[in-house]
Amino acid sequence: MIAAAPGPHDGFFTIDTHIDTPTASLMRPGWDFAARHDRAADRSQCDLPRMAEGGLDALGFAVFVTQAARTPAGYARAHDSALRVIQRVHEVVAANPGLCALALRADDGPRLKAEGKRALYLAIENSYSLGLDAANVAKFHGLGVRILGLNHMLHNDLADSSTDPRGPEWGGLGPFGREVVSECNRLGIVLDGSHASDDAVWDLLEHSRTPPLLTHTSCRALCDHPRNVGDDLLRALAAKGGVIQINALPITVTHVPEDGRYAELDEFLLRLVDIEMTPEMRGMLAAEWRRLDEKYPNPRCTLDDYIRHIEHAVAVAGIDHVGIGCDFDGGGGFEGLNEVSDYPKLTAALRARGWTEADLAKLWGGNTLRVLRTCEAAAD
Repeated sequence: MIAAAPGPHDGFFTIDTHIDTPTASLMRPGWDFAARHDRAADRSQCDLPRMAEGGLDALGFAVFVTQAARTPAGYARAHDSALRVIQRVHEVVAANPGLCALALRADDGPRLKAEGKRALYLAIENSYSLGLDAANVAKFHGLGVRILGLNHMLHNDLADSSTDPRGPEWGGLGPFGREVVSECNRLGIVLDGSHASDDAVWDLLEHSRTPPLLTHTSCRALCDHPRNVGDDLLRALAAKGGVIQINALPITVTHVPEDGRYAELDEFLLRLVDIEMTPEMRGMLAAEWRRLDEKYPNPRCTLDDYIRHIEHAVAVAGIDHVGIGCDFDGGGGFEGLNEVSDYPKLTAALRARGWTEADLAKLWGGNTLRVLRTCEAAAD
């Protein structure tokens, strides 16, 4: 028998900390996570066969809910939406027990890798789905959630967003946000400051007993986008023991022409502020988002551009504080790194630049596992 050729990541554990496949693909009727899909035809960037091709052991599996009206009805709809996505993830895992499993502890990831399975760490993106009840943190934890992101593109009751066109509301974390931070610390849930304003991330670093992640965030020194973070925050994140996972969303990686896209995006976001997210409204907004996507295509982005962000973050924060979080199925990706099967290209490029196996192991999973373990150990 001829031995199989070694994979690009055989010597270490790999995780992409943020992918939107649960909401973007799993909620489609009949969509099969265990089948290989064509990216161009299917508009998806991840499934189990492509994870295997890319040597990707684990994912931060995002349960995303769109921000809308902060009303009792709005909170209830958002909460129910998150529960439906989580239920669907559980169904997919149950249907594929030999291929994947939920990771409930940090070390489940490496264990599942050894068993030949892919690990899924459930993550909330936009804690609008908590409503105004901090007890829902424990409820989500009981359903398998191990990472919790504060917000998305608009302010919510936890924190200010980096992209809300109305300017600051809380000046960082709000009172409910501080309550949620404490509850996450108590339960060992990792906090995620992606999408949060600079002031909110500074507050998170101050108020959390445990180090946070920035699961899909890039470097403002290389691309002046509000979603990115500056060098001072990178250094403070490292001092806290946290990790930034570099985003592959092209507008956060490379220069964007001043072509009116941000003005139209702001108009779109402001429409969400008071919307009750009925199914009809969701369909209309999805169509409007597709129109904006087509009108303002992504700027040209290359693998070298992406690697510059990785290496800048390493230069500022240190090799122990950088990881990978490409935001696939949520807007991330570009030619050469456009689906999870492309990850060997990134690893090959880093090896060609002189990266050692030890440093690759930290980037690809070791740093993230350290934060997960630290949060578990600090739980009450």
